[in-house]
Amino acid sequence: MPDPGSPAPPESARTAGPWRRTLRRLRRRRPVPVGRVPRASQLRMLVAVLDDAVAALSSADLAVAACGAPDGATWQAAQGCGRAARGFHRLRARLDELPISEPDLVDARDDAGRLLAYHQWMVHQAMNLAFTIHPDARTEAARLELNGLGRPADRLRLLRDALDETRAGEPRQG
Repeated sequence: MPDPGSPAPPESARTAGPWRRTLRRLRRRRPVPVGRVPRASQLRMLVAVLDDAVAALSSADLAVAACGAPDGATWQAAQGCGRAARGFHRLRARLDELPISEPDLVDARDDAGRLLAYHQWMVHQAMNLAFTIHPDARTEAARLELNGLGRPADRLRLLRDALDETRAGEPRQG
């Protein structure tokens, strides 16, 4: 118990602890369900999420490229970036909820999560550059360099294709 004569800690110090604990709990991965999911089902679920992620890449790529348009970004570009960022966020949440326990699939899920996090960050940065409050020459030069999501999008497609080939080569389980 604090000394009655001592001053109270500042408001931020009193509320920081509970917020940190809450954020830590939210970041933890959910435990794998008690019943073990067969490898083929794990692989099928992971490929399904990656199929949706690859489908989302084309609209996100166009939105990021629209932010770097020479004549300036439009509100349609902002709306496209907003939809893309929300979509990548939902896909990352779906990845985290998958009941994956196979080590190689866990690695693939984590790699896909990092790539989706990058795409979400890239969309956010494109919007920051296109709709900055304090434009200057360096910001404008960086904005004009935007032309899409680039190699990380290709890496996500390759990861999905590799897992899809693995799934095709495995025996079917009913």
